Amino acid sequence: QNPSIWNYDIGTGTNGWGNNEEQYYTDDPSNVIIEDGNLKITAKAESFMGSNYTSSRIRSEDLFEFQNGRVEIRAKLPEGGGTWPAFWMLGSNFDQVVWPESGEDDIMEHVGNNQDVILGTVHWDNAGSNASFNETLNVPNVSSEFHVYTLEWRDNEILMAVDDEVYFTFGYDETFPFNQNFFLIINVAMGGNLGGAIDPGFTESTLEVDYIRVYQ
Repeated sequence: QNPSIWNYDIGTGTNGWGNNEEQYYTDDPSNVIIEDGNLKITAKAESFMGSNYTSSRIRSEDLFEFQNGRVEIRAKLPEGGGTWPAFWMLGSNFDQVVWPESGEDDIMEHVGNNQDVILGTVHWDNAGSNASFNETLNVPNVSSEFHVYTLEWRDNEILMAVDDEVYFTFGYDETFPFNQNFFLIINVAMGGNLGGAIDPGFTESTLEVDYIRVYQ
């Protein structure tokens, strides 16, 4: 991990990072490491600081932020009931406004309780409440093979694709919060509002990222 681009989030956040998640995020090499040229984030069932699971979450906030362009992430996803890996982005004003006023782009979310279904979502504020739009795509073997997850971010349109198959298209105008810089986040959560029930037999599983490329 390049410290000039990525920060670590540590701990459990507020209300399990806002989603009732059950993991404690660490910067320990057992949870996050560059190995054989790949970034590996491993969620583990282990007692640590009051939590029953550990994992990692990294973000490029204040270090690498951008507006418009193409993001490609080639990755192999973890598996197991309760796993919830995500590649996503938040508006750079996130530390100044209340979510979802900042805007959020979820390039790829996957839950082990719904294996091989990829979810893409955008969030924005609508009169003080969360508004969102999402689409799903069935992708075989996401946990045994590498796939390329792509965001194409234009002045008035957001597209998402897996292996160049576009499954998500969202048009927007200047009233939406997508006309500003955003930063990247990569994490593996456990349980929570989307992750759901954690398999009691879960021991550990790893997200492997071959590359992240941003074209502008």
